[in-house]
Amino acid sequence: MYDLIIIGSGPAGLSAAIYAKRAGLDLLVIEANAMSGGQVLNTYEVDNYLGMPGMNGFDMGTAFREHADKLQIAFKEAQVKKITDNGDIKIVHTRKEELEARTIILATGAEHSHLGVPGEEELSGQGVSYCATCDGAFFKGRIVAVVGGGDVALEDAIYLARTSEKVYLIHRRDELRGASILQEELKNLTNVEILYSHVVKQINGEGGVESLLLQDVKTGEEKTLPVNGVFIAVGIHPNTELLREQVSCDEGGYILAGEDGATDKAGIFVAGDVRKKPLRQIVTAVADGANAATSAENYIRLSKNK
Repeated sequence: MYDLIIIGSGPAGLSAAIYAKRAGLDLLVIEANAMSGGQVLNTYEVDNYLGMPGMNGFDMGTAFREHADKLQIAFKEAQVKKITDNGDIKIVHTRKEELEARTIILATGAEHSHLGVPGEEELSGQGVSYCATCDGAFFKGRIVAVVGGGDVALEDAIYLARTSEKVYLIHRRDELRGASILQEELKNLTNVEILYSHVVKQINGEGGVESLLLQDVKTGEEKTLPVNGVFIAVGIHPNTELLREQVSCDEGGYILAGEDGATDKAGIFVAGDVRKKPLRQIVTAVADGANAATSAENYIRLSKNK
């Protein structure tokens, strides 16, 4: 019986583990992948984390895990299949065993939807990005493209237009889906060009993005668009399947929880990108982990005093 089981070891999960360990909790971190770090491992450079300007994402993820290892936190590599809430006892079901805990923190993160075109995976972190606020500063004075037509894509294009020489917004339909106020703001920007009814067929470049192969969905005509970077904003989905039927979520599957990470089920907490919140960054994930671990500690202390 553990005091706490943390599922996921990205920045949120590792932060929660460090705070929980320092609080004296008996805990276990379960990670489905061979390495801890989450999405940050695939980020070429992080330039907005306090005190670590220009940090390589892989190195940052490694440093986070090393901090946890120095505290001798227990880790298990396993795929969690199900979580059962039996009131005071939570059961985490993996492929091979069942583990019991008084509290759970879900920190499994979220995944960006991909285009699935040639060059996307190869150039990820080298000009292919899924976060304009994370990576936009690296493209100051350069030519970039944003793929998508919803609110996030429009917001990304507006954000990038502040510093980039030219921004192309590429959308597969003949009209945008984003909010009208965002569309109006976008159309008033002189360095933004909207390419309607186009899809990206391939991302080209050696060691960095150099161009996009586009196709007109109406005519089938293809053309090459020279760009230095491409920001893909075609959707994101939180990895909340383990709890989606047990706790309250919004329409997108994000779990409803406040800054304390507490869900509407006692003893179940969330941290990081699985939580409904306005900003999803490394720094907010780390803060979420600290808050969720502190909430779990308080929950256990109060439960023992009953």
